[in-house]
Amino acid sequence: MEEIDRRIVSLLSRNGRMSFTELARQAGLSVSAVHQRVRRLETEGVITGYVALCDPEVIGLPLTAFVSIKPFDPSAPDDLPDRLKELGAIEACYSVAGDESYILKVRVASPVALEDLLQQIRTLANVATRTTVVLSTSYENRPPVL
Repeated sequence: MEEIDRRIVSLLSRNGRMSFTELARQAGLSVSAVHQRVRRLETEGVITGYVALCDPEVIGLPLTAFVSIKPFDPSAPDDLPDRLKELGAIEACYSVAGDESYILKVRVASPVALEDLLQQIRTLANVATRTTVVLSTSYENRPPVL
């Protein structure tokens, strides 16, 4: 990727709502050149979307946890992400190396909601779980260093 494209991606990853005018000013290009580059970066799949980041506490999801899951039957098909994709409380699903097969990042309203979610995960995926509750978050959703 060209250096100017890296600069554009870096700027947009910090502020996805930046206007093309401001993006052009900070990138040192014309507005039309920036617009063309952004569209190309989107078409090529470098930029995959734009999101609004919400404060989990404000929207009623103050409890964050990481749930490690391990299938009871290691020879079973590896379709755990498909089995769990309908559970909206799962924010991220990571395939990992180690004792567990996946680590899930979940957000829920309360300890009772977490307990209910864990039961759903165990039932739907036929797995054992190990849960780590997050006490505080110093930072997350940091833009990549390009």
